[in-house]
Amino acid sequence: MKLRHNFKNLTVWRKSVDLAVKVYETTALFPSEERFGMTSQMRRSSVSIPSNIAEGTARNSSKAFSNCLDISLGESFELETQTIIATRVGLLNQEAFESINLELDEIQKMLIGLKSNIESNPY
Repeated sequence: MKLRHNFKNLTVWRKSVDLAVKVYETTALFPSEERFGMTSQMRRSSVSIPSNIAEGTARNSSKAFSNCLDISLGESFELETQTIIATRVGLLNQEAFESINLELDEIQKMLIGLKSNIESNPY
C-alpha cells in the first residue's frame, strides 16, 4: 500500500495538535468537578481532530481518507459547541474562547480544503 500523505507533514495536523495542547492547558484551569464533564469532553474532541487526520493517511483509498477528514471536521464542530457552552456557564473566559475558536475556524477551513483536494485528486 502506498501512503499518499505523511500526516506529520500536513499543516492541518500540526495546527490541530497545537490546538489539542491548548485545550488541555485551558481545561486544566476548570474546576475539579468538571474533570468527567466538560474537561473530558473538550479534551476528547480536540484529540480526535488530529488523530483522525493521522488515521486517514494510513487508509488505502481517497474515499476512506475523506471519511476520516469528515470525522475530524465533525469533532471540530463538537469542540466549537463545547467552547460555546463552557463560555456560557462561566468555565471559559472570552479571551480563551476567542483564541480557541480562531484556531478552530482555520482548522475547519483547512479540513474542508484538504477533503476537497483529496476528492478531486483520488488515488
